[in-house]
Amino acid sequence: MNSIAIDTRLARLAKSGDRAAFAELVELYNDKIYHLAYRMLRNRHEAEEIVQETFLRVYMNLDKYDEQQKFSTWIYRIGTNLCIDRLRKRKPNYSLDAEMSDGDGNDWYSTLPSEEDTPAEQLVLSETQQQIRATIDTLPDKYKAVVILRYLQDLSLQEISEALSMPVTTIKTRLHRGREFLRKKLEQIL
Repeated sequence: MNSIAIDTRLARLAKSGDRAAFAELVELYNDKIYHLAYRMLRNRHEAEEIVQETFLRVYMNLDKYDEQQKFSTWIYRIGTNLCIDRLRKRKPNYSLDAEMSDGDGNDWYSTLPSEEDTPAEQLVLSETQQQIRATIDTLPDKYKAVVILRYLQDLSLQEISEALSMPVTTIKTRLHRGREFLRKKLEQIL
């Protein structure tokens, strides 16, 4: 029994109806899934929604969890897929002529929240970290997910392969191309 990971044991208990075990899984993975979602989506509100949706899907599908695979791989797959779906749906379609309906003359865009970091966040992050983060944000989605899972979530190639349901060779190729993309962009900036 000691060779079975704690999260797998908790998942087994949760599957049998132990709510405390599920609460421990939430506690164990809440921050990890939030950081994954925030790094992919760059939006706190959306990241919080992804965390909730991830745990809802985990709870609803515990009976489908295969204890032969790592629980972390399973939950990261769910979270990553939800983020990718959200990114695909993001393609906004705004009209440049949109006006406020209250007739005060302000355009609709002035009501959109700023995506800039707060001054406190700017103090915490160094300029180099901000540039790297911004460059990661420009990665095409297929490279972004792999780069974030590998370098920011520290998953192995095998774990990423399982999380994204892709061959390890595809993961290696996407990592290589993602790194090359980042290197070229950062050479221009730094």
